[in-house]
Amino acid sequence: MRRYRLPGVLCVCVLLLASLAACQRGEPRAAGTAASENPLTPTGYGLTFLGVNECSARGSEHREVPCTSEKAAARVLARYDGTPPDTSPCPPTTDFVLHISERRPSLDENGDGAVPRGYACMRNLEPPHPGDPGMGGGPHTIVGDCVYSSRKGEVKETACDGSGPKAPQFKVASAVATRSQCPPSTALYVQLGGEKPVGCARRV
Repeated sequence: MRRYRLPGVLCVCVLLLASLAACQRGEPRAAGTAASENPLTPTGYGLTFLGVNECSARGSEHREVPCTSEKAAARVLARYDGTPPDTSPCPPTTDFVLHISERRPSLDENGDGAVPRGYACMRNLEPPHPGDPGMGGGPHTIVGDCVYSSRKGEVKETACDGSGPKAPQFKVASAVATRSQCPPSTALYVQLGGEKPVGCARRV
């Protein structure tokens, strides 16, 4: 317990259950303020299994580790319970989606020994970033990505620089709300997502 002396007022501030009770003339501070002010700050290793801004290690198990650890490989951009819908709600530049099976680690959200099934939108701490435009990966196809025709009526993403297993045939030049808004030079319409679900692709 520390004592802080203010002009004319003696306050005693007590740290209780990770909440800082403000003195009479101090400003209240919301829990998690530090993490919201700096999105690169881990939100509290162990408080939530792979919560937003926390990091996972390399390997098939994707263990949670402090983001400052040399073992840290990817950061959580968003975290959801349940199973992913057909249209992923992950941020556009997500590198990969980590599916979290129900498990019983030594540390979990509420101490009951269980972590609910869910999924996390992950971004690598270092390159490569397959979710970036033109890199040929990630859960989303976005403006700047390249695709090739895999079969009739279906296209798949590939690296624009030709480094992937398939050469690029089309590049998504813009995203619009309806097909009629694509420019005349459009050679292919690509289903994207979000508020502008139509990708206007040109030949490469």
